[in-house]
Amino acid sequence: MQSETRRSFLAASAVTAASASRALGANDRIRIGVVGTGARGRYLMRALTKIGGVEWVAVCDIYDERRAQAAAQAGGQVEQYIDYKQLVERKDVDAVIVATPDHWHSRVAVDALMAGKDVYVEKPMVHYPADGQAIVKAVRASKRVLQVGTQGRLLPQNVEAKRLVQEGAMGVTGFVRTWYHTNRGYLMKAPAGMEKKPDGLDWQRWLGTGPQIAWDPEVYFSPYKWLHYDGGPIMGIGIHVVDDAHNILNLTKPKAAMTSGGIYVYKDRDTPDALCAVLDYGHLTLTFESECLTCPGVRESGGCHLRGTGGTLTVQRYITSPNDVAYEYVPNTGISKTPAAKGPGTEQSPENNLRNWLECMRTRQTPVSNAVVAYYSTMACFMANRAYNTKSRVEWDPAWDLPV
Repeated sequence: MQSETRRSFLAASAVTAASASRALGANDRIRIGVVGTGARGRYLMRALTKIGGVEWVAVCDIYDERRAQAAAQAGGQVEQYIDYKQLVERKDVDAVIVATPDHWHSRVAVDALMAGKDVYVEKPMVHYPADGQAIVKAVRASKRVLQVGTQGRLLPQNVEAKRLVQEGAMGVTGFVRTWYHTNRGYLMKAPAGMEKKPDGLDWQRWLGTGPQIAWDPEVYFSPYKWLHYDGGPIMGIGIHVVDDAHNILNLTKPKAAMTSGGIYVYKDRDTPDALCAVLDYGHLTLTFESECLTCPGVRESGGCHLRGTGGTLTVQRYITSPNDVAYEYVPNTGISKTPAAKGPGTEQSPENNLRNWLECMRTRQTPVSNAVVAYYSTMACFMANRAYNTKSRVEWDPAWDLPV
C-alpha cells in the first residue's frame, strides 16, 4: 500500500493541478463528488446538504446498492462510478469526499489532490507514515485544501479547553489521559443473507493492494475489527481523542510509545477488545485506553483529562443533553489565578468541520484539521499500534519526519 501510494503520487505529479480547478466565489455552489458511499459517506452528504451551498455531481462505490442509495439521496441527477479515477478526473468536480475504508484513503486523496480537487478525507487520514507523507506532499504540490474528519477540533468544549490552556490556566501539563469506551462499531455483524457476495459488489476492487482474501462479509461490513482495514481501536477511535489532546496542547511527534492489551472476549477479530497505550512526548505523558466489553448496555464515553501545575481540565466528547457539563477546569488554588470554570458543549458532529472546509475552499486558507496536524496525530496512533503488534517500545524514526 505504501509503495502504491508513492507510485500514484509520482505519476500524478506530472499533472498540473491548476488546470482542473476554478476559483470559487462567495456565492458559487461547490460541486462535489463522493468516493465511498457507505453509511459514513452518505452521512457526510446529509450534513453538507443541510449546510447548503453545495451541488452533488458524482458518486463512486464498489457496491451498486450503495451507489444507488447515494445517488437517490443526491436527488438522482448524478453520475455513478465504480472506478474513483473517473470521478476525480471530471472537470466539473471542485471537491472530493473520501469516505472509503481506511486502506484506500491515501491513494484516492492523492489522486484527487493532483487532479486539482479539494479533499475531505475521513479519519484516520492514513495508517502508515509513507502514505501520510504522500498526502502532505500532494497538498503542497497541488496547493489544494484538504480537511481530515477529526471533527473534535471545532467542538465548543474543545475550543474552550484550548483557550484555557493558551491563557495559561493549566500551567505546566505533565499528564493527559484520553479514553474511548463502549464503541458499538466493534461489535458489528454482517447482515443476514450475505454469505454469498452480492453480484454488484466488486470485492477485488475493495481489497485493493491489501491482503487478497476470499469474500468475507464480516470484513466488509465490520472492518473496524481488522488491523489492515481499520487499524483496530487505536487507529479507528483512538485517533479522535488523541487528536483532541494534540489540538488542545499543540502536540506534534511523540518520542516513544508502548501498548498493552489483548483479545479477551471477542475472538472474531485480529485487534484487541481492551487496551492501554502510553505515549511519551518528552515533556508530558499521554495515555489512551479503550474497551468494547461494556457494549451495548453502557453509555459510550470518550474524552481527555489534563493534569498540570495549574489544576485539572476534563473534556467530554459525549453528552446527552445541552445541560450536561462538557468541560470542567478545577484550579490548583495554591498556584493558579484562573477561577474554576465549567460549561456545556455539543454532541460530536462533523458539521463544524465541514463548514470550515467549505469556508477554506472559498478563502484558500488552511483548515483546522489539515494534513500536517492530522499526520502527527495519526503517527501517534501508528506508533501505539505498532507497539501493540510488536510487543515492544516504539521510538520515533527520523524517516517519519515531514519533508521541509
